[in-house]
Amino acid sequence: MPLEVDPELRPVLDAYLANRPAPEAPGDALAIRRSIATTMAAVPTELPAGVSGTERTAIGFDGAEIGLWWLTADGAPPGSAVVWLHGGGMVFGDARPCLPNAAGLVAATGVPVLVVDYRCAPEHPHPAPVEDACTGLTWLHEHAAELGVDPARIAIMGESAGGGLAAGAALLARERGTRLARQILIYAMLDDRTTEPDPELAELATWSYARNATGWGALLGDLAGGPDVPAAAAPARATDLRDLPPAYVEVGDLDIFRDENIDYARRLSLAGVPVELHVRPGCPHAFEGAAPESDVAIRARHDRARVLRSL
Repeated sequence: MPLEVDPELRPVLDAYLANRPAPEAPGDALAIRRSIATTMAAVPTELPAGVSGTERTAIGFDGAEIGLWWLTADGAPPGSAVVWLHGGGMVFGDARPCLPNAAGLVAATGVPVLVVDYRCAPEHPHPAPVEDACTGLTWLHEHAAELGVDPARIAIMGESAGGGLAAGAALLARERGTRLARQILIYAMLDDRTTEPDPELAELATWSYARNATGWGALLGDLAGGPDVPAAAAPARATDLRDLPPAYVEVGDLDIFRDENIDYARRLSLAGVPVELHVRPGCPHAFEGAAPESDVAIRARHDRARVLRSL
């Protein structure tokens, strides 16, 4: 049967597909970055009422200074917290225009969020992005008492590339003995081998197979698609998923990441990890940003907020 688009998303998707920019040259990661930056420039940058942000810094694994933003709800009691990683195909590295998205989670739940301004490829290939995510996680644990955070109630969350980095950081946290209460993976970029187009999905993709191949190539170089890709870079490569934190996994069924997200959730469950999986019918990549008032976007935000409030 042909794939169906959610009726509320259909006009938005049709408009996007009708005006889709010409594809970038294969391997041109900086062109993808410029395109994402142009889109993000039109997004409002104000934080929601009642949410405050404080800039912090941490020192990364290689001595570099990593930017952090600590977002809190005014008057909210201390307790749990979330390390949050934005999307961008592994090549878009500016967290500032993404702050309102993270702050929306704070406003909806009262749970504070640490946004990590991780470095991106091609200038900073693996392991820099996932190690920067781990730097944010370590910083939050080290400052938990100061911030009123219970170290046993810290989760990691990411969207798209950030979802892949969150999954990779969860793998590294397990190895390093860092506690995580939950991993929240939103249409996560998990598998460098997702480059062969599914003809039906390709026609509706808002994140294309070609861009995906370029993003992975920028992150991994000549390793991309080969046998030696580290699981921390592409978590779908992990062979042992035991003892990872409980997972919330969400993806649209018109997303090129659909199958890798479903399979990762399946394998987590088989490894004894509690998993909540949502496959949103009729939804492409980043659907809730394109149609934020649609019923499916409201349901998705409600589910994500419910998980954060449960920490």
